[in-house]
Amino acid sequence: MPNKKIHLCLAHMSGNEQRFIDEAFAESWVVPLGPNVDGFESDLKKYLIDCHPSCKGKEIAALSSGTAAIHLALVLLDVKHGDEVMCQSFTFAASANPVTYQGATPVFVDSEPQTWNMDPILLDKAIADRIAKTGRKPKAIIAVHLYGMPARIDEICSVGEKWGIPVVEDAAEALGSKYKGRYCGTFGTFGVLSFNGNKMITTSGGGALICPDPESRARAVFYATQAREPFPYYQHEHIGYNYRLSNISAGIGRGQMTILDSHIDHHRKLAALYKELFNNTECIKIHSDQIDGSESNYWLNTIEINPDLTEATPESIRLHLASLNIETRPLWKPMHLQPVFSSSPAYVNGVSEHLFGRGLCLPSGPCVSREDAIMIADEIKKKVSK
Repeated sequence: MPNKKIHLCLAHMSGNEQRFIDEAFAESWVVPLGPNVDGFESDLKKYLIDCHPSCKGKEIAALSSGTAAIHLALVLLDVKHGDEVMCQSFTFAASANPVTYQGATPVFVDSEPQTWNMDPILLDKAIADRIAKTGRKPKAIIAVHLYGMPARIDEICSVGEKWGIPVVEDAAEALGSKYKGRYCGTFGTFGVLSFNGNKMITTSGGGALICPDPESRARAVFYATQAREPFPYYQHEHIGYNYRLSNISAGIGRGQMTILDSHIDHHRKLAALYKELFNNTECIKIHSDQIDGSESNYWLNTIEINPDLTEATPESIRLHLASLNIETRPLWKPMHLQPVFSSSPAYVNGVSEHLFGRGLCLPSGPCVSREDAIMIADEIKKKVSK
């Protein structure tokens, strides 16, 4: 057994985080506002938005989680009870759960096989069918960049424009990923980021909402701070939420921003290494960039195991690696197969179910060394060759 546990994706500190935290304590800024929150939002804006002319006018609100960001996007889009929202099926539940917070119904759309993300052709057909069946068009589209792999977001946004439906772009796993030279999260009407402990950078827990303009950002912050009206006393005319990021957490984020590019570089080097290591292993296919203009951050490197060429299964490989203190994870179970969403409409083509039965996520974080990756690949190759 290895001397250390190899985690799937573990946060790595830059050493700069403590300075921002110490400043917050010294100035008693330990609430969900303060200079670190402002600074973190500014850092994100410079990184993601200011670098591309098509993003002009967009603003960022730092929040308590990526889930909170999706929820506020739906609130700002006036999604309410009885509405439908088109959702990617092949994703984590947090992409769809906020739809139900609003009393709306998620309508799941399957993936296309290259990016593993929402199939824009199937999305178009599904919207037409929902309108035919309900007499109403869906209120929003939630598209995901799964495992950091950019979706066909231009095509998805084109479908949204065709039907007059706004797109919420879930880039929780895709910080630093680009599509056609533009950062993921900046294409949709709203974009969503996550800084959970296993993401590209962390604030321990946190997220952000990329807004189309200063007015929508101000509205997001209003709802994120309990929808308090501007009176000297507490007056509330809308239901609000406690969704703002704390100044302490934002301080961690500011320190993390200093090593974001190095984290992305490490993930991409691991992806290239895994690809090289599995190059001659016929039963294993590593998921890599497959559409023009795609630059994944490779948040998690993923493999697909062909059952026709080996008796090993994703689960047997997962258990074998677990016995060696190596953490892996099955691919996301599609939302249309989840018991909690069993009554939701779904438009499926078999892609996500196929991948769920064959796929495995490999250790990919900044704490995974080249030697770790070589050892992991060797163990997997030994297992599939038996």
